[in-house]
Amino acid sequence: MAEKYDLAVVGLGYAGLPLVTAAARNGMRVAGFDVDGARVAALARGTSYVDDISDEEIAEALAAGFTPAADPDVIAGAGAVTICVPTPLRDSVPDLTAVLDAARLVAPRLRPGALVVLESTTYPGTTTDVLLPLLAQGSRTVGEDFLLAFSPERVDPGNPAFGLHNTPKVVGGVTARCTEAATALYERMVQKVVTVSTPAAAELTKLLENTYRQVNIALVNELAVYCDGLGVDVWEVVAAASTKPFGFQPFRPGPGVGGHCIPVDPGYLAFSGRTSGHPLRLPELAQEVNDRMPAYVVDRIVRLLNDRRRSVRGTRVLLLGATYKPDIADGRGAPAVRVAELLLDLGALVGFHDPHLRTLRLNGRSVAGAESLQEAVADADLVVLLQPHLDYDLAALADTAPLLFDTSGRTVGARVVHL
Repeated sequence: MAEKYDLAVVGLGYAGLPLVTAAARNGMRVAGFDVDGARVAALARGTSYVDDISDEEIAEALAAGFTPAADPDVIAGAGAVTICVPTPLRDSVPDLTAVLDAARLVAPRLRPGALVVLESTTYPGTTTDVLLPLLAQGSRTVGEDFLLAFSPERVDPGNPAFGLHNTPKVVGGVTARCTEAATALYERMVQKVVTVSTPAAAELTKLLENTYRQVNIALVNELAVYCDGLGVDVWEVVAAASTKPFGFQPFRPGPGVGGHCIPVDPGYLAFSGRTSGHPLRLPELAQEVNDRMPAYVVDRIVRLLNDRRRSVRGTRVLLLGATYKPDIADGRGAPAVRVAELLLDLGALVGFHDPHLRTLRLNGRSVAGAESLQEAVADADLVVLLQPHLDYDLAALADTAPLLFDTSGRTVGARVVHL
Protein backbone atom coordinates (compact mmCIF):
# COMPACT_ATOMS: atom_id res chain seq x y z
CA MET A 1 0.00 0.00 0.00
CA ALA A 2 1.34 3.40 -0.93
CA GLU A 3 2.13 5.76 1.92
CA LYS A 4 -0.73 8.23 2.24
CA TYR A 5 0.52 10.34 5.15
CA ASP A 6 3.93 11.46 6.31
CA LEU A 7 2.64 11.56 9.87
CA ALA A 8 -0.30 10.28 11.89
CA VAL A 9 -0.78 11.90 15.29
CA VAL A 10 -2.61 9.78 17.86
CA GLY A 11 -4.18 12.06 20.45
CA LEU A 12 -5.24 15.54 19.42
CA GLY A 13 -4.92 17.45 22.69
CA TYR A 14 -2.58 20.21 23.85
CA ALA A 15 0.47 18.14 22.77
CA GLY A 16 -0.80 16.49 19.60
CA LEU A 17 -2.56 19.42 17.96
CA PRO A 18 0.50 21.73 17.83
CA LEU A 19 2.36 18.84 16.20
CA VAL A 20 -0.37 18.56 13.57
CA THR A 21 -0.29 22.25 12.68
CA ALA A 22 3.51 22.40 12.65
CA ALA A 23 3.75 19.38 10.34
CA ALA A 24 1.09 20.69 7.98
CA ARG A 25 2.70 24.13 7.93
CA ASN A 26 5.96 22.53 6.84
CA GLY A 27 4.50 20.65 3.91
CA MET A 28 3.84 17.29 5.53
CA ARG A 29 0.78 15.19 4.82
CA VAL A 30 -0.84 14.74 8.23
CA ALA A 31 -3.63 12.63 9.70
CA GLY A 32 -4.88 12.98 13.25
CA PHE A 33 -6.72 10.34 15.25
CA ASP A 34 -8.62 10.85 18.49
CA VAL A 35 -11.13 8.68 20.36
CA ASP A 36 -13.13 11.84 21.16
CA GLY A 37 -15.53 12.24 18.26
CA ALA A 38 -16.44 15.77 19.34
CA ARG A 39 -12.81 16.83 18.98
CA VAL A 40 -12.59 15.31 15.52
CA ALA A 41 -15.82 17.02 14.45
CA ALA A 42 -14.61 20.38 15.77
CA LEU A 43 -11.36 20.11 13.83
CA ALA A 44 -13.19 19.05 10.67
CA ARG A 45 -15.16 22.30 10.76
CA GLY A 46 -12.03 24.34 11.51
CA THR A 47 -12.54 24.94 15.23
CA SER A 48 -9.71 24.73 17.76
CA TYR A 49 -10.18 23.77 21.41
CA VAL A 50 -6.52 24.30 22.40
CA ASP A 51 -5.43 27.73 23.71
CA ASP A 52 -2.27 28.06 21.67
CA ILE A 53 -3.81 26.92 18.37
CA SER A 54 -6.13 29.34 16.57
CA ASP A 55 -9.05 28.50 14.30
CA GLU A 56 -7.03 30.04 11.48
CA GLU A 57 -4.20 27.57 12.06
CA ILE A 58 -6.66 24.66 11.92
CA ALA A 59 -8.13 26.04 8.70
CA GLU A 60 -4.64 26.32 7.20
CA ALA A 61 -3.83 22.74 8.21
CA LEU A 62 -7.06 21.49 6.65
CA ALA A 63 -6.30 23.40 3.46
CA ALA A 64 -2.86 21.74 3.42
CA GLY A 65 -4.49 18.31 3.55
CA PHE A 66 -4.78 17.58 7.29
CA THR A 67 -7.26 14.73 7.90
CA PRO A 68 -8.84 14.57 11.38
CA ALA A 69 -10.28 11.10 11.95
CA ALA A 70 -12.13 8.99 14.49
CA ASP A 71 -11.16 5.88 12.51
CA PRO A 72 -7.76 4.46 13.57
CA ASP A 73 -7.23 2.97 10.13
CA VAL A 74 -5.64 6.26 9.07
CA ILE A 75 -2.58 5.01 10.98
CA ALA A 76 -2.04 2.30 8.37
CA GLY A 77 -1.25 4.87 5.72
CA ALA A 78 1.42 6.75 7.68
CA GLY A 79 5.18 6.59 7.49
CA ALA A 80 5.47 7.90 11.06
CA VAL A 81 3.13 7.78 14.05
CA THR A 82 3.36 9.90 17.18
CA ILE A 83 1.49 8.94 20.35
CA CYS A 84 0.41 12.04 22.30
CA VAL A 85 -2.12 10.74 24.82
CA PRO A 86 -2.72 11.63 28.50
CA THR A 87 -0.71 9.91 31.23
CA PRO A 88 -2.23 10.99 34.55
CA LEU A 89 -1.36 9.86 38.06
CA ARG A 90 -3.92 7.79 39.99
CA ASP A 91 -3.17 7.65 43.71
CA SER A 92 0.51 8.43 43.01
CA VAL A 93 0.72 5.59 40.45
CA PRO A 94 1.18 6.32 36.71
CA ASP A 95 -1.87 5.45 34.63
CA LEU A 96 -0.67 4.27 31.22
CA THR A 97 -4.12 3.14 30.07
CA ALA A 98 -4.23 5.62 27.19
CA VAL A 99 -0.71 4.67 26.04
CA LEU A 100 -1.58 0.97 26.12
CA ASP A 101 -4.81 1.60 24.23
CA ALA A 102 -2.96 3.65 21.62
CA ALA A 103 -0.31 0.97 21.21
CA ARG A 104 -2.96 -1.69 20.66
CA LEU A 105 -4.49 0.48 17.94
CA VAL A 106 -1.16 1.22 16.30
CA ALA A 107 0.42 -2.26 16.38
CA PRO A 108 -1.87 -4.09 13.92
CA ARG A 109 -1.96 -1.06 11.60
CA LEU A 110 1.74 -0.29 11.52
CA ARG A 111 3.12 -0.35 7.99
CA PRO A 112 6.55 -2.01 7.41
CA GLY A 113 9.43 0.30 8.26
CA ALA A 114 7.22 2.91 9.93
CA LEU A 115 8.46 5.04 12.80
CA VAL A 116 6.59 5.26 16.11
CA VAL A 117 7.41 8.04 18.58
CA LEU A 118 5.94 8.22 22.07
CA GLU A 119 5.58 11.82 23.28
CA SER A 120 3.43 11.24 26.38
CA THR A 121 5.16 12.00 29.67
CA THR A 122 6.06 8.83 31.51
CA TYR A 123 8.64 7.11 33.69
CA PRO A 124 11.97 5.81 32.27
CA GLY A 125 11.63 2.40 30.69
CA THR A 126 8.12 2.83 29.34
CA THR A 127 9.18 3.00 25.70
CA THR A 128 11.33 -0.14 25.81
CA ASP A 129 9.57 -2.20 28.49
CA VAL A 130 5.91 -1.36 27.85
CA LEU A 131 5.47 0.01 24.34
CA LEU A 132 8.09 -2.04 22.47
CA PRO A 133 6.64 -5.50 23.31
CA LEU A 134 3.19 -4.41 22.13
CA LEU A 135 4.53 -3.13 18.81
CA ALA A 136 6.83 -6.10 18.21
CA GLN A 137 3.94 -8.45 17.53
CA GLY A 138 4.81 -11.71 15.86
CA SER A 139 8.36 -11.68 14.56
CA ARG A 140 8.79 -7.93 14.05
CA THR A 141 12.20 -6.58 15.02
CA VAL A 142 12.69 -3.01 16.21
CA GLY A 143 15.21 -1.13 14.13
CA GLU A 144 14.44 -3.26 11.09
CA ASP A 145 10.71 -3.96 10.66
CA PHE A 146 9.68 -0.82 12.53
CA LEU A 147 11.40 2.06 14.32
CA LEU A 148 10.72 3.32 17.84
CA ALA A 149 11.78 6.41 19.80
CA PHE A 150 10.74 8.68 22.65
CA SER A 151 10.55 12.47 22.33
CA PRO A 152 8.92 14.36 25.19
CA GLU A 153 6.46 17.12 24.42
CA ARG A 154 7.70 20.40 25.90
CA VAL A 155 4.66 22.58 25.28
CA ASP A 156 4.26 25.55 27.62
CA PRO A 157 0.65 26.74 27.17
CA GLY A 158 0.32 30.49 26.90
CA ASN A 159 4.03 31.11 26.37
CA PRO A 160 4.29 33.87 23.72
CA ALA A 161 8.05 33.45 23.20
CA PHE A 162 8.51 29.70 22.87
CA GLY A 163 6.42 27.23 20.91
CA LEU A 164 7.01 23.91 19.22
CA HIS A 165 9.13 25.36 16.40
CA ASN A 166 11.76 27.08 18.57
CA THR A 167 11.87 24.77 21.58
CA PRO A 168 14.60 22.14 21.07
CA LYS A 169 13.18 18.63 20.57
CA VAL A 170 14.86 15.87 22.58
CA VAL A 171 14.95 12.45 20.86
CA GLY A 172 16.10 9.06 22.08
CA GLY A 173 15.69 6.00 19.84
CA VAL A 174 15.83 2.31 20.69
CA THR A 175 18.53 1.87 18.04
CA ALA A 176 20.76 4.29 16.15
CA ARG A 177 18.55 3.93 13.08
CA CYS A 178 15.48 4.74 15.21
CA THR A 179 17.15 7.91 16.50
CA GLU A 180 18.12 8.97 12.99
CA ALA A 181 14.57 8.50 11.69
CA ALA A 182 13.00 10.41 14.59
CA THR A 183 15.56 13.19 14.20
CA ALA A 184 14.75 13.49 10.49
CA LEU A 185 11.03 13.65 11.28
CA TYR A 186 11.32 16.49 13.79
CA GLU A 187 13.90 18.42 11.78
CA ARG A 188 11.08 19.08 9.34
CA MET A 189 9.13 20.89 12.08
CA VAL A 190 11.51 22.40 14.66
CA GLN A 191 14.64 24.52 14.62
CA LYS A 192 16.80 22.18 16.69
CA VAL A 193 16.80 18.47 17.58
CA VAL A 194 18.87 17.21 20.51
CA THR A 195 19.63 13.50 20.48
CA VAL A 196 20.31 11.37 23.56
CA SER A 197 21.57 7.82 23.76
CA THR A 198 18.43 5.99 24.87
CA PRO A 199 14.66 6.45 25.23
CA ALA A 200 15.13 6.32 29.03
CA ALA A 201 17.42 9.37 28.89
CA ALA A 202 14.77 11.24 26.89
CA GLU A 203 12.02 10.12 29.29
CA LEU A 204 14.05 11.36 32.26
CA THR A 205 14.78 14.67 30.56
CA LYS A 206 11.12 15.70 30.74
CA LEU A 207 10.80 14.55 34.34
CA LEU A 208 13.88 16.49 35.39
CA GLU A 209 12.65 19.68 33.73
CA ASN A 210 9.37 19.80 35.61
CA THR A 211 10.72 18.38 38.87
CA TYR A 212 13.22 21.24 38.83
CA ARG A 213 10.32 23.67 38.63
CA GLN A 214 8.29 21.83 41.25
CA VAL A 215 11.15 21.79 43.75
CA ASN A 216 12.03 25.45 43.28
CA ILE A 217 8.39 26.54 43.50
CA ALA A 218 8.11 24.56 46.72
CA LEU A 219 11.24 26.24 48.08
CA VAL A 220 9.90 29.75 47.51
CA ASN A 221 6.42 28.76 48.76
CA GLU A 222 7.95 27.47 51.98
CA LEU A 223 10.01 30.65 52.20
CA ALA A 224 6.80 32.71 51.85
CA VAL A 225 5.26 30.97 54.85
CA TYR A 226 8.48 31.46 56.81
CA CYS A 227 8.67 35.15 55.88
CA ASP A 228 5.07 35.61 57.01
CA GLY A 229 6.07 34.42 60.47
CA LEU A 230 9.06 36.75 60.53
CA GLY A 231 7.14 39.76 59.25
CA VAL A 232 9.43 39.97 56.20
CA ASP A 233 8.17 40.68 52.66
CA VAL A 234 9.02 37.59 50.61
CA TRP A 235 8.57 39.53 47.36
CA GLU A 236 11.26 41.97 48.46
CA VAL A 237 13.58 39.06 49.26
CA VAL A 238 13.03 37.40 45.87
CA ALA A 239 13.53 40.70 44.03
CA ALA A 240 16.75 41.39 45.90
CA ALA A 241 18.11 37.89 45.30
CA SER A 242 17.27 38.28 41.59
CA THR A 243 19.80 41.11 41.28
CA LYS A 244 22.61 38.54 41.49
CA PRO A 245 23.76 38.07 37.89
CA PHE A 246 24.76 34.42 38.37
CA GLY A 247 23.82 31.38 40.43
CA PHE A 248 20.17 32.33 41.04
CA GLN A 249 16.97 31.98 39.05
CA PRO A 250 13.88 33.65 40.51
CA PHE A 251 10.80 31.59 41.32
CA ARG A 252 7.77 33.23 42.88
CA PRO A 253 5.35 31.96 45.53
CA GLY A 254 1.69 31.41 44.83
CA PRO A 255 -1.50 29.66 45.94
CA GLY A 256 -0.31 26.23 44.74
CA VAL A 257 0.49 24.49 41.48
CA GLY A 258 -1.86 23.03 38.89
CA GLY A 259 -2.08 21.94 35.31
CA HIS A 260 -0.98 18.76 33.60
CA CYS A 261 2.80 18.84 34.10
CA ILE A 262 4.24 20.23 37.32
CA PRO A 263 1.89 18.37 39.71
CA VAL A 264 2.21 15.15 37.68
CA ASP A 265 5.69 14.71 36.20
CA PRO A 266 7.57 14.69 39.55
CA GLY A 267 5.15 11.97 40.63
CA TYR A 268 6.36 9.82 37.74
CA LEU A 269 9.94 10.40 38.84
CA ALA A 270 9.09 9.56 42.45
CA PHE A 271 7.23 6.42 41.36
CA SER A 272 10.21 5.29 39.30
CA GLY A 273 12.51 5.88 42.24
CA ARG A 274 10.33 3.89 44.62
CA THR A 275 9.92 0.94 42.28
CA SER A 276 13.61 0.84 41.33
CA GLY A 277 14.82 0.84 44.93
CA HIS A 278 16.27 4.35 44.70
CA PRO A 279 13.65 6.59 46.34
CA LEU A 280 13.81 10.29 45.48
CA ARG A 281 12.78 12.35 48.49
CA LEU A 282 12.81 15.87 47.04
CA PRO A 283 10.01 15.43 44.44
CA GLU A 284 7.63 13.98 47.01
CA LEU A 285 8.48 16.61 49.63
CA ALA A 286 8.05 19.40 47.07
CA GLN A 287 4.62 18.07 46.16
CA GLU A 288 3.63 18.04 49.84
CA VAL A 289 4.75 21.66 50.28
CA ASN A 290 2.89 22.89 47.21
CA ASP A 291 -0.22 20.90 48.10
CA ARG A 292 -0.38 22.80 51.40
CA MET A 293 -0.48 26.23 49.78
CA PRO A 294 -4.27 26.48 49.18
CA ALA A 295 -4.84 25.80 52.89
CA TYR A 296 -2.21 28.41 53.75
CA VAL A 297 -3.99 30.96 51.52
CA VAL A 298 -7.24 30.28 53.35
CA ASP A 299 -5.46 30.60 56.70
CA ARG A 300 -4.15 34.00 55.64
CA ILE A 301 -7.67 35.02 54.59
CA VAL A 302 -9.05 34.01 57.98
CA ARG A 303 -6.34 36.01 59.76
CA LEU A 304 -6.92 39.05 57.54
CA LEU A 305 -10.58 39.03 58.44
CA ASN A 306 -9.92 38.41 62.13
CA ASP A 307 -7.60 41.42 62.22
CA ARG A 308 -10.58 43.46 60.99
CA ARG A 309 -12.94 41.89 63.54
CA ARG A 310 -14.76 39.89 60.89
CA SER A 311 -15.62 36.22 60.76
CA VAL A 312 -15.04 34.29 57.56
CA ARG A 313 -18.55 32.89 57.96
CA GLY A 314 -20.94 35.03 55.96
CA THR A 315 -18.14 37.07 54.35
CA ARG A 316 -18.46 37.57 50.60
CA VAL A 317 -15.15 36.42 49.10
CA LEU A 318 -14.46 36.91 45.39
CA LEU A 319 -11.72 34.80 43.80
CA LEU A 320 -10.13 36.26 40.68
CA GLY A 321 -8.39 33.91 38.25
CA ALA A 322 -9.47 30.27 38.46
CA THR A 323 -7.13 28.75 35.85
CA TYR A 324 -3.90 27.01 36.82
CA LYS A 325 -1.74 29.74 35.23
CA PRO A 326 -2.37 33.23 33.84
CA ASP A 327 -3.91 33.92 30.44
CA ILE A 328 -5.03 30.42 29.48
CA ALA A 329 -8.42 28.70 29.57
CA ASP A 330 -7.32 25.58 31.45
CA GLY A 331 -8.59 24.95 34.97
CA ARG A 332 -7.15 21.46 35.47
CA GLY A 333 -5.77 21.12 38.98
CA ALA A 334 -6.06 24.86 39.61
CA PRO A 335 -5.48 25.90 43.24
CA ALA A 336 -8.62 28.05 43.02
CA VAL A 337 -10.80 24.96 43.40
CA ARG A 338 -9.26 23.89 46.70
CA VAL A 339 -9.18 27.47 48.01
CA ALA A 340 -12.87 27.89 47.18
CA GLU A 341 -13.89 24.58 48.74
CA LEU A 342 -12.03 25.29 51.97
CA LEU A 343 -13.66 28.73 52.20
CA LEU A 344 -17.09 27.23 51.57
CA ASP A 345 -16.46 24.72 54.35
CA LEU A 346 -15.81 27.66 56.69
CA GLY A 347 -19.09 29.31 55.74
CA ALA A 348 -17.81 32.01 53.40
CA LEU A 349 -20.00 33.19 50.53
CA VAL A 350 -17.65 32.41 47.66
CA GLY A 351 -17.85 33.73 44.11
CA PHE A 352 -15.33 33.76 41.30
CA HIS A 353 -14.52 35.58 38.13
CA ASP A 354 -12.26 34.47 35.32
CA PRO A 355 -12.26 35.84 31.76
CA HIS A 356 -11.24 32.39 30.50
CA LEU A 357 -13.52 30.07 32.53
CA ARG A 358 -17.29 30.14 32.89
CA THR A 359 -17.77 27.48 35.56
CA LEU A 360 -15.94 25.70 38.36
CA ARG A 361 -16.66 22.31 39.89
CA LEU A 362 -16.87 22.96 43.62
CA ASN A 363 -17.84 20.22 46.07
CA GLY A 364 -19.23 18.16 43.20
CA ARG A 365 -21.39 20.84 41.61
CA SER A 366 -20.88 23.43 38.89
CA VAL A 367 -20.68 27.04 40.01
CA ALA A 368 -21.03 29.80 37.43
CA GLY A 369 -18.56 32.64 37.37
CA ALA A 370 -19.56 36.28 37.70
CA GLU A 371 -20.43 37.96 34.41
CA SER A 372 -19.43 41.47 35.44
CA LEU A 373 -16.07 41.95 37.12
CA GLN A 374 -16.95 45.47 38.23
CA GLU A 375 -20.20 44.37 39.88
CA ALA A 376 -18.59 41.34 41.49
CA VAL A 377 -15.81 43.46 43.03
CA ALA A 378 -18.31 46.03 44.27
CA ASP A 379 -20.38 43.26 45.91
CA ALA A 380 -17.43 41.57 47.66
CA ASP A 381 -16.08 42.08 51.17
CA LEU A 382 -12.74 40.57 50.20
CA VAL A 383 -11.15 40.05 46.78
CA VAL A 384 -8.48 37.38 46.36
CA LEU A 385 -6.25 37.61 43.28
CA LEU A 386 -5.11 34.08 42.41
CA GLN A 387 -4.06 34.57 38.77
CA PRO A 388 -3.05 38.01 37.43
CA HIS A 389 -4.60 37.64 33.98
CA LEU A 390 -3.68 40.36 31.50
CA ASP A 391 -7.41 41.07 31.22
CA TYR A 392 -7.37 42.41 34.77
CA ASP A 393 -6.53 46.06 35.39
CA LEU A 394 -4.53 45.44 38.54
CA ALA A 395 -4.20 49.12 39.46
CA ALA A 396 -7.98 49.54 39.22
CA LEU A 397 -8.53 46.44 41.34
CA ALA A 398 -6.24 47.81 44.02
CA ASP A 399 -8.21 51.09 44.02
CA THR A 400 -11.74 49.62 44.00
CA ALA A 401 -11.55 46.42 46.07
CA PRO A 402 -12.56 46.91 49.70
CA LEU A 403 -9.70 44.58 50.66
CA LEU A 404 -7.42 42.83 48.16
CA PHE A 405 -5.38 39.77 49.07
CA ASP A 406 -2.89 39.45 46.21
CA THR A 407 -1.17 36.06 45.95
CA SER A 408 0.82 37.22 42.90
CA GLY A 409 2.58 40.19 44.49
CA ARG A 410 1.70 42.38 41.50
CA THR A 411 -0.44 45.15 43.07
CA VAL A 412 0.14 48.05 45.44
CA GLY A 413 -2.30 50.07 47.49
CA ALA A 414 -3.49 50.94 50.96
CA ARG A 415 -6.00 48.06 50.99
CA VAL A 416 -3.67 45.49 49.40
CA VAL A 417 -2.12 42.59 51.31
CA HIS A 418 0.40 40.29 49.64
CA LEU A 419 0.92 36.57 50.13
